[in-house]
Amino acid sequence: MEKKKSSNKIITILLVVLLVTLIGSVIFISLTVNRAIYAAVSPIQNVNDTISTQVSKLLNPTPTVIPDPVTIIREVQSLARLETIQYTLEKVITAEVNQGVFGPLFGDKLLFIAHGYVIAGVDLAAIESEDLWLEDGVLHVDLPDAEVFVATLNNDESYVYDRTTGLLRKSDTDLETAARQAAEAEILNAAIEDGILLQARQNAEVYLERLLNTLGFEQVVFE
Repeated sequence: MEKKKSSNKIITILLVVLLVTLIGSVIFISLTVNRAIYAAVSPIQNVNDTISTQVSKLLNPTPTVIPDPVTIIREVQSLARLETIQYTLEKVITAEVNQGVFGPLFGDKLLFIAHGYVIAGVDLAAIESEDLWLEDGVLHVDLPDAEVFVATLNNDESYVYDRTTGLLRKSDTDLETAARQAAEAEILNAAIEDGILLQARQNAEVYLERLLNTLGFEQVVFE
């Protein structure tokens, strides 16, 4: 009886060892097959990725910009502008054509997000000798009116957010140009309405007064 039990244990151990060996063989074969499949499929996948990249470049080409090597300088002008304030603004512009009943067919519409800046100050070159005079120890300065020097878009941050073109119409190439021009005008108007010229004048007076004080003029009056 004991010999029979011992024989059964040996058989059980052998079965376990055989089962473990079989499972290990199956795992090894599976890993080998997977590696072989990956090695076979990987070049195909790489080819597909390459083709997809090339198709994407065809459908969405990167524009090539070639500046003309010849530059014509029209004018060189000396400036003495005192820039005293800068506004940075954002404006949303909608430009559209043929937006009616047949808009889905013949219309064209875009939403333009404009970022721009306006710089204002005083042109010191406009000051003449008679615009400065001393009276009872007080220096009087007839300062020119403040003016806007720059009002333009920041092209790196301005972009077309959305565009909808009718099914039977091509995109209007002038529509974005019109939106950009309108955006520049609106940005300038917004800065002027907010009082940029008044602030430019006040900043100029503060700066020039400090400068003239360092030159020995203790009292300065701006006309």
